[in-house]
Amino acid sequence: MDVSTTFSIHFWLNTAKEKDGLAPVYARITVDGKRAEISLKRVTQVTFWDPKAKKTGLRTLEGKQLNNYLDTVQAKLLACHKQLSSDFELVTAQSIKSRFLGVDSKHKTLLQLVSYHNENMDGTLRPGTLKNYYTTENYLKKFLMKHQRTGDIYLRHMRYSFIIDFEQFLRKGPSLQRSNSLNNNGVMKHLSRLKKLMNLALDLEWLDKNPFARYKLKFHKHESEFLEKHELELLTKAFVPEEGHRIVRDVFVFSCYTGLSYSDVKKLKNGNVVRGIDGKFWLFLQRTKTNYPLRIPLLEEAMLILERYKDAPGTGKDNLLPVFVNQKMNAYIKEVAKRIGIYKNLTFHSARHTFATTVTLSNGVPIATVSKLLGHTKITTTQVYARVLEDKISSDMEGLRSVLRTDTNSKSDFVSGW
Repeated sequence: MDVSTTFSIHFWLNTAKEKDGLAPVYARITVDGKRAEISLKRVTQVTFWDPKAKKTGLRTLEGKQLNNYLDTVQAKLLACHKQLSSDFELVTAQSIKSRFLGVDSKHKTLLQLVSYHNENMDGTLRPGTLKNYYTTENYLKKFLMKHQRTGDIYLRHMRYSFIIDFEQFLRKGPSLQRSNSLNNNGVMKHLSRLKKLMNLALDLEWLDKNPFARYKLKFHKHESEFLEKHELELLTKAFVPEEGHRIVRDVFVFSCYTGLSYSDVKKLKNGNVVRGIDGKFWLFLQRTKTNYPLRIPLLEEAMLILERYKDAPGTGKDNLLPVFVNQKMNAYIKEVAKRIGIYKNLTFHSARHTFATTVTLSNGVPIATVSKLLGHTKITTTQVYARVLEDKISSDMEGLRSVLRTDTNSKSDFVSGW
């Protein structure tokens, strides 16, 4: 980048804003004939201002302090010009002003980055996902005030130690929702969002070095609950007298036989049920979470539930099934399960795991097909949902034994015949 040919700094009084003989002091930066002006947040007496010296002629302590401040401002503006030139960046009056005021890319703050992310991701990320970023932002603000004694921090001051200290703050402090601390995975989720923000800062060139470069996120693996075959049959056939609980049970079972998440079941409409390539009914939709297209053949158990609620209140052209809010669904399915002797910490998402493990994989459906039905783009994601049960392992090994016995007998016949 070529160095600018002309550069000057001029201090002046804005007499248009004079009041009671006092006028504000401004700095004017000129680069190649183009100007940028900065209010210095100082006022002085108009009658004592020396336009040639660009200083006040007051000999009082107040006058000396103002002149010293102007010298400091001039030195900083010269330094900003030098920094921009050294970094081979475009040197303009506006870029010098931005560097001086700390609003250019070299002086972006953490909370400015968070605001930029949230504003630009609105409409791109799902509302629930974006809401989680706002929660992480609240934790960062609390951490900055408590441990850094400041409301914000420059991105260029972000260090590995900041991440470690923030992690400990999350582990030891109370959560925003309740008095007890976050669990390990809750802490890691906030750090994962902070890491994504740092990657964004790198892409925007607001940050030169990623403080997460040597930090490794450590999630604890835990297996989500799912229903085994006998438990699913018990739940499906159980007598549930309360209408609300019965509806939740039926919608949960529907998800067990389709693998749909809560948000996908909730948005189902009549138009999502179509005739598939085999002439039978399928569900055609896009996943709410990823917009990934789903094509799911409807099993008989799922079709029976759709028929049951065909003309029920809360359904029709807008909704295929009556679906309550997620919290209510989770509470009711726990109550129904406990009442019939299933003592598992079920949530509605357990139905998706049940579909992957009990309904499909345990019945010989290849994991690649299960992955497609769940709308996953990677098999590794499906492996989190689908567990191979012991009875399936036993059945597969028994099949292997039969094959091995057949091979052994064939070899024996071959040897005796020879």
